[in-house]
Amino acid sequence: MNPANQKFILFTLEYPPQKGGVAKYYENLANNWPDDNFYILANGTKKDLAKIKFRPLISKLIRPRWLPSLIHLHKAITSSQLPIANCHVIVGQILPLGIPTYILSRLLKFKYSIVLHGLDFSLAMNRKKTTTKILSGATKIICANSYTANLVKTFDSSLLPKISIINPGIESTIIRNPQKTAELIKKHHLENKAVLFGLGRLVKRKGFDQAIEAIKNIYLKNPEVILAIGGSGPEEENLKKLADSLFEKDHNPIIFLGKIDDEEYWAWLELCDIFIMTSRNLDGDFEGFGIVYLEANLAGKPVIAGDSGGVREAVINNVTGLLVDPENTLAIAEAITKLAGDKNLRDNLGASGNRRVVETLSAKKQTEKIYNLLNI
Repeated sequence: MNPANQKFILFTLEYPPQKGGVAKYYENLANNWPDDNFYILANGTKKDLAKIKFRPLISKLIRPRWLPSLIHLHKAITSSQLPIANCHVIVGQILPLGIPTYILSRLLKFKYSIVLHGLDFSLAMNRKKTTTKILSGATKIICANSYTANLVKTFDSSLLPKISIINPGIESTIIRNPQKTAELIKKHHLENKAVLFGLGRLVKRKGFDQAIEAIKNIYLKNPEVILAIGGSGPEEENLKKLADSLFEKDHNPIIFLGKIDDEEYWAWLELCDIFIMTSRNLDGDFEGFGIVYLEANLAGKPVIAGDSGGVREAVINNVTGLLVDPENTLAIAEAITKLAGDKNLRDNLGASGNRRVVETLSAKKQTEKIYNLLNI
């Protein structure tokens, strides 16, 4: 079918101004779609922007909670000047948004495809009958990593012909602000320090507790090592208590930054020596990929990452960073010591990571893969 005669609708609960890797993933998809036939129906109440419609897709009062999303999706499809059969919905979250999409597709006869990242599918597996119907009705199942794709194959081998693995990509622009970088170095007394930086929602699977424990293992031998952690979440207070219990008040190498904006984020990537986030798999809650690893590589920095979930496709061991057992604090400490003590290794891994991101994992190239897949 001629792309000009189609309408693609991204149907998602996560989209900027929301933060996080999934929201950024869908923003990159929208910004790099090759044709002018891409529309967004996103959860929220922000002011509509051009082809982005923000609607309250989930209700706190009525059941089923996804009923408003069915109403808004119906309107988005039927209001098009194109035939309904020419609409293709890209479902951002299999649950709950896959349910209204499946129902409407049976009634209105349009195509839809599902994007799966990791935890979203792990949770959906608990509702086998519903999930099987949604995936069986999909035209394509786009998995952000091989780990998730294998879970889908194990879940239902008949879905294999629908599955495609397309890793996330990122924009190649870096926000550089030398003044901000200098301010942060001065504010946190980072001169002549070996600075590790991590960013993420502060939940258990991100592994920041293990990183803090690892710093304890090496701090007496190398008191110049500093770990700055950006982000907030339910584990924030526990992590602060852990750091306070492991280090003396006046000799605490752990800095908690809280929520930081994009400018400060890129300033930390600019000034740090190593990016670290040792994510682990906790009862099906795992890192689907890790866009932050690519952004650290884009900034020319090596990463230390937990060898779990889909991370192995975001970080190439001994090429763009070091993969470690996320449950082994001694292994994490060894990786920190190895990189902190070898500038040439840091520079080589960072440069290799930068080349990989620019040459093979740009948002433009990865979006084109999805575009070509859905336009077959």
